[in-house]
Amino acid sequence: MKRYLIIGAGAIGASLAAQFELNGIPYRLFGRGEQIRHIQAHGIRYVRPEGTRSIRLQACVDRSELVLTQDDLLIFTTKTQDLELACADWAWLPVPGDGPARTASGLPVLTPQNGMAAERIALRWFRQVYGASVNTPARYTELGQIVVGGDPEPGLMVVGRYPQGEDQLAAEIAADLCRAGYLAEAQPDILRWKAAKLINSVRNNALDLFEGPAGLLQAYAAELAQEAIAVFGAMGIAPARAQERRQRVSHWGIAPGCGIEPGQQSTWQSIARGASHEVDFLNGEIVLLGRLHGVATPFNQTIQQAIGQLCQPGGSAGDSQGGAHKGVCLGRIEPLFSSARELAASAGA
Repeated sequence: MKRYLIIGAGAIGASLAAQFELNGIPYRLFGRGEQIRHIQAHGIRYVRPEGTRSIRLQACVDRSELVLTQDDLLIFTTKTQDLELACADWAWLPVPGDGPARTASGLPVLTPQNGMAAERIALRWFRQVYGASVNTPARYTELGQIVVGGDPEPGLMVVGRYPQGEDQLAAEIAADLCRAGYLAEAQPDILRWKAAKLINSVRNNALDLFEGPAGLLQAYAAELAQEAIAVFGAMGIAPARAQERRQRVSHWGIAPGCGIEPGQQSTWQSIARGASHEVDFLNGEIVLLGRLHGVATPFNQTIQQAIGQLCQPGGSAGDSQGGAHKGVCLGRIEPLFSSARELAASAGA
């Protein structure tokens, strides 16, 4: 059985490590900063719908604690904005033994990040890249605590060889994820699954940081999603549909009262704990792809710029369009919607 090296101890990485620990899947968890030191010393408080438990994880602060093997597989669970540095840090570590991998760059890697950029980033250093589309309703806003509200399984995962293809290793990864408790499967067209997830991410994540009339928020969300769909159409990518899953998932959902609140997705969580956000690789990814393929994306462009400004020093709570909500600064949707409409009109003129 492979050993999984999980690089990044946030909501996805730490919850994945917890599931591996509970189900006997070989792994090591790596991270940085106060979170990984806390996990190494105290474990995590793992909150699931069926109850809360304290779990000691096989956590490493220093890579010198580990000797790589030919059977290792790296899972990068950092945010996309941190992935390039993580790949460069790991790629050239030596791998002892007589196998094909002389350095970590010869080991397979799995990239479960949102968006469409992670696999291409990883491919610069690693020759075997497997993408993953992940739906795990997880929350990390408190040191040492991870809340996962997926019920009964913690999450849904689709994995596949990048840029395309389905092979034995993809099937083995999916099988190990199933043994760890997830609803996981391999698919040959991972970019279609990543595209489908990105549409949902650009529709919802960034808007968590804004407030205003519900109808206006819904209208803006629809515009964000339509721009993403148009971009993928120009690229010749048909986003995957839920009914294409090989596994039955109709029974799966987010448990009521589990601690996962609407409007508090990964972007909200990052800003709540003072970390960098991934909007430049979500809405900003649609903007980039639109520019490359000749598709106007004024709504995604406007919200990317607005959040960039909100996160600048002095650009959050207290200015004319900001406020505070559960520790997260919000902008008002009305002026943002008007600016996007004006930009759309000028693009169509």
